[in-house]
Amino acid sequence: MTAGSRIIIDAGQTGTRVRVHRSDGHDDHDAEPVYTDRPVVEQVAAIARTVLAPSSGPVSALAAGVSGLTPDYARPDSLLAMVSDLGITAVVLAHDSVSAYLAANRFADGVTCAVGTGVVALGVGPAGTWRVDGWGHLVGDAGSAYWIGRAGIDAALRSFDGRTEPSPLEDSAVETFGPLPELYMSLQGAPDRVARIAGFATQVDDAARGGDATAIDICRRAAAELATSASAALHRSGWSSGRDARISWMGNVLSHNDLIRETFADEMIRRAPGATVGAPLGTSLDGVDLLLALPPEHALTASVARAAAQWSCP
Repeated sequence: MTAGSRIIIDAGQTGTRVRVHRSDGHDDHDAEPVYTDRPVVEQVAAIARTVLAPSSGPVSALAAGVSGLTPDYARPDSLLAMVSDLGITAVVLAHDSVSAYLAANRFADGVTCAVGTGVVALGVGPAGTWRVDGWGHLVGDAGSAYWIGRAGIDAALRSFDGRTEPSPLEDSAVETFGPLPELYMSLQGAPDRVARIAGFATQVDDAARGGDATAIDICRRAAAELATSASAALHRSGWSSGRDARISWMGNVLSHNDLIRETFADEMIRRAPGATVGAPLGTSLDGVDLLLALPPEHALTASVARAAAQWSCP
């Protein structure tokens, strides 16, 4: 599929980024999150309609990378029908682990660990593709911002209770959430509780940079969880010691937290001798854009849902 004028949608649990490409350049937009506890394609279509409605002309293709997308929710034919009046004649949809992989490694074999509110690792190799974690905040997402924030809040409450030595995370939790005796009730009743808890990962990072041993331990444990997931994905996709592979990452946790990133890189060098650990080659929007350029023979092609308008001659 060639990419001409197109709309690119990087849909996450806490926000969505959109890029519209035209012959004279591109423009970027922010949009609402896409929630995976409700039908996904309707939300993607609504975002496309909101962004394109004020524009001066149609686009021909839509690509979307969606956090938590499952095969049952990826209904490309339905999405195409919903946006065809916008001039769109082709759509591609994929789980955001696929678009994150393309952003970080392009078409090379290896593994990408995408870490934001949630986390998923995707390996690509001679045995095909293998995805690890991405099970959501209730039962998975080990090492994610939510996992880190949750661990930081736990440490703050332990400090408040006197179960551990005092930690600056206690004061940070009060500044962020208010009086700690009210914290569990205010979080349980908050519709954005997942994002609020994940946001506390920033305070954990700050405390670790300030030398707090509890926060440093949380960051190191997060890095170990991420390395375990990335290593599993790499091996399950067919990598073996000495084989070329590229190990990279996407998302704010590994991009902005130096301690987690450096610990993760050290762990992956130890666990995957001969592989290359490197910074991502592009942005998450670049990865969604590359969904439109995947070679038919690439291992990731089977993970992309597609639909195109069928034209018939009279």
